[in-house]
Amino acid sequence: MTQTVPEAPAAPPATGRVRFTKGHGTRNDFVLVADLAGELDLTPEMVRRLADRRGGIGGDGVIRLVPTAALARAGETVADEVLAQDPAAIWFMDYRNADGSVAEMCGNGVRVFTAFAESLGLVTLAPGTASPVPGAAQAAPGGRTTPSDTFALGTRAGVKRVRREPDGWYAVDMGPWSLPFGDEARAQGFDAAVHVAGWEAPRPALSVDLGNPHTVVALAGTEELDALDLGHAPEVAPVPPNGTNVELVVPLGEELGPDGEPAGRVRMRVHERGVGETPSCGTGACAAALAVRTWQGEGAPDTWFVEVPGGEVRVRLLPDGHVELAGPAELVYSGEVAL
Repeated sequence: MTQTVPEAPAAPPATGRVRFTKGHGTRNDFVLVADLAGELDLTPEMVRRLADRRGGIGGDGVIRLVPTAALARAGETVADEVLAQDPAAIWFMDYRNADGSVAEMCGNGVRVFTAFAESLGLVTLAPGTASPVPGAAQAAPGGRTTPSDTFALGTRAGVKRVRREPDGWYAVDMGPWSLPFGDEARAQGFDAAVHVAGWEAPRPALSVDLGNPHTVVALAGTEELDALDLGHAPEVAPVPPNGTNVELVVPLGEELGPDGEPAGRVRMRVHERGVGETPSCGTGACAAALAVRTWQGEGAPDTWFVEVPGGEVRVRLLPDGHVELAGPAELVYSGEVAL
C-alpha cells in the first residue's frame, strides 16, 4: 500500500484543523498527530472525538509526537526524567487511551510511533540488520541530525529504544519488567483473582508490571479462549489502584525458533483499561509471555511467539533483565480533521 503522509504542521492551525495519520501494529490502531512545536492542547474530549469509530477517525488510542523539551517546558516532570535518562530521546510519545485517559505507554504504539517518525523524516533506521543499527540518525526539533545506534524515544514509562530487523519488523527494548508482588507471587503462581462475564467463579491470576499494569490468567484451551465474553471489563481483586490490562492466555508449548533455539508459543486475548478488548496489546503480549515463562519455571525459553487476534509478535528476554517486543507497524492513511 502506498503511504501518503502529509507534512506535519509546525503548530496547530488557527482554523482548528489538525493533520493526522492512522496506523496500526497487529491491528492495534492509533490516530497519530505530529505536534512539532509542542503547542497542541490534547484534551480528553479531543482524544475521545478522534478515537470515536463512528463520529471520528477511530482508534484504540491517540498518539501525539511532541518534542520532549516542549513537555519539559510545560512542567511535565517525566520529560525531565526522560532527558536525564537519555538526552538523545528528543521526541516523546504522548499516549492517550480511547476514553481520553493518559497512559504510561503502549508497546504496539511505540512501533507505530517509530514508523510515523520515519515517515516525517525525523529518524532514519536502516532495515536489514539483526542488531542495533550503526549510523542511524534522528533529526532534532531544530533540524539538526545527530547519530544514534537506535531510535530513542520518551514515554511516561521511561526511554524506549527501537531498531529494525531484516524482515522489516521493529524491535523495541521495553525496559525492565517485574512481578509487583515479588517472590511470593512467583512461588504461588498468582497474586490476584479475575472474574470474566459468564464464569461461575473468579480464577487465579499473576500481576506483571512493564511500566504499565497487567494481570494474566491462564486458560485450559483455545476453545474456551475463543468463547470468552470480553464485552465487559473483567473484575480484578484486589482492585488495582490505577486499573489494569487483563490478558487471557493459552500456552501452546514449545518449538524451534528461526535461530534454531527453543521458543515458546502463547495465544492471547486482552481487555485494555480505558479501551476494551483490542486485537492486540504489545505490553500485554510481553506480560503474557513473562507470566507463562514464570509458571513454567526453570528451563523455560527466553523467546516467545505470542498469537493475538491481530497477528503475531515476538517477545524475548534480554540478558540485562529487560524484555524486547518485536512486530510489524503500518501507516494506513493520512488526512485532516476539524476539531
